Amino acid sequence: MNSTWGRFLVVLAAWSLPCLIAWAAAGPVVALLIFATGLLLYSWWHYRHIAELRRWLQDPAPEAVPQGWGVWDEVFADLYRMLRRQSQSQSRLSATLQDFQQASAAMPDGMVILDASDRIEWCNPKAEEHLGLDRLRDTGQQITYLVRQPRFSEYLHAQNFGEPLVLRQSRGREFILSVQLVPYGDRQKLVISRDITDLERVETMRRDFIANVSHELRTPLTVLGGFLETISDIKAGDSALVRRSLPLMMDQARRMQRLVEDLLTLSRLESSNTPVREEPVNVPGLLRALYQDACALSAGRHRITLDLASEDWLSGSEDELRSAFTNLISNAVGYTPERGEITIGWRRGAGAAVFSVSDTGIGIEPHHIPRLTERFYRVDRSRSRETGGTGLGLAIVKHVLSRHKGRLEITSEPGRGSTFSAVFPAERVVSPRHENVMARSA
Repeated sequence: MNSTWGRFLVVLAAWSLPCLIAWAAAGPVVALLIFATGLLLYSWWHYRHIAELRRWLQDPAPEAVPQGWGVWDEVFADLYRMLRRQSQSQSRLSATLQDFQQASAAMPDGMVILDASDRIEWCNPKAEEHLGLDRLRDTGQQITYLVRQPRFSEYLHAQNFGEPLVLRQSRGREFILSVQLVPYGDRQKLVISRDITDLERVETMRRDFIANVSHELRTPLTVLGGFLETISDIKAGDSALVRRSLPLMMDQARRMQRLVEDLLTLSRLESSNTPVREEPVNVPGLLRALYQDACALSAGRHRITLDLASEDWLSGSEDELRSAFTNLISNAVGYTPERGEITIGWRRGAGAAVFSVSDTGIGIEPHHIPRLTERFYRVDRSRSRETGGTGLGLAIVKHVLSRHKGRLEITSEPGRGSTFSAVFPAERVVSPRHENVMARSA
């Protein structure tokens, strides 16, 4: 027997004693009257506590639990403890939910929770960005009403949980999504979206790279194979054809060699395991040597000027800088018509050092300029074949400048020429060595 019933029996016994005494002294009528009065008071006492409990249930705050007496004190105390436990549990759940929302907001993937009828129950900010949703506005809406792509609707209805779906979205910028459907709970589904734009771009570049390398090698190999087949079939005495064929074969062999060398150079530059070799580079001296090379390459077809407005050196790799500068100069020579002008410059600007190559060549349309540093990208493929370029020169320039914390700036006007500028930060600039300055003054 618990304490509640024990207290009730104590109260009943305490009240029965006066009734028995009244029964013996004044008869049963008086005893029943006294018993009825006590029962009425006891009922009123319970009703008052019930009224307080009902009033409190309209706004059940833990700090406003009514005060009681006897069994009601225990009831109210139990209610208070229960509410405290519930409040603590609610606080823990709220903290857990907040942590989950913060973690999901930091995730690079989008997450959408759907119910059994494909209505949105919740989504994180990344899903709002990927799928154009609004968590507050779209909760309870059918997701197919908001993501209006037939392929997505078919994927959702097919419930193909094994394979992701690739979608192309255009919301401010075009991007590619990988969407995966994951079942859980009671017929609920989780839609996970991931931005794979960069991965697709890399995959496209890889496919284009393989296709371009194959194409670049196929032409000289076809030429070499044809000549070799022809030579193998001619008579031993026909040396004139051999003499005509050998220079062409050598030219194609050199073309393949340049391509392989540029591929190796680009591979080495892209390798993060190869740090930049830091050494003082005599840029004016290097440009004087490259100026002589440019004159030899031009063979008098252009007017080439060397403008050294600064004697500053750079800290970096001389071989890499030579490669970048050579590519820019040879491009200017190759794409400038005869009697055109080419200016090779080196100057100190505001907070930077600038190497530039300006020409009066054919120029470049504006829409081509952002893609010029892509591997094998050519504005005019037939013109590039004539110049003997590999299509990797500006890609090499871009990586060299990136490794030296520099950037490539291109300005061009079709029919009027172009200027390619390699801009190096001030921290890369070093003063000329003392012995070099002394030698020039002598």
